[in-house]
Amino acid sequence: QVQFAESGGGLVQPGGSLRLSCVASTSIFNIATMDWYRQAPGKQREWVAGITSDGNRNYADFVKGRFTISRNHNATTVYLQMDSLQFEDTAVYFCNLRHRPRPWGQGTQVTVSS
Repeated sequence: QVQFAESGGGLVQPGGSLRLSCVASTSIFNIATMDWYRQAPGKQREWVAGITSDGNRNYADFVKGRFTISRNHNATTVYLQMDSLQFEDTAVYFCNLRHRPRPWGQGTQVTVSS
């Protein structure tokens, strides 16, 4: 079964950037829609961005114009380029399949602090 590993989080100042990676245990992103989610302290998990098997992208309103979701050619990795980070972006970020989600992994922590 497919497994995912998130990485790339860290501590960044407001206005800074990070690039998150979601690595699959097998090449599946060419046939499956992938999403990024996040869970902020004291909040419910929320959807951030998605990319379909044919490359269509969509975003939550609160990250439009700041975040970009993409994937590599061999479909082993999905990325989330995060620019103009704000305090409110502080959260643990997760990736998952849209239609047949796997158990939630550990995610990667993003902390935006001045």
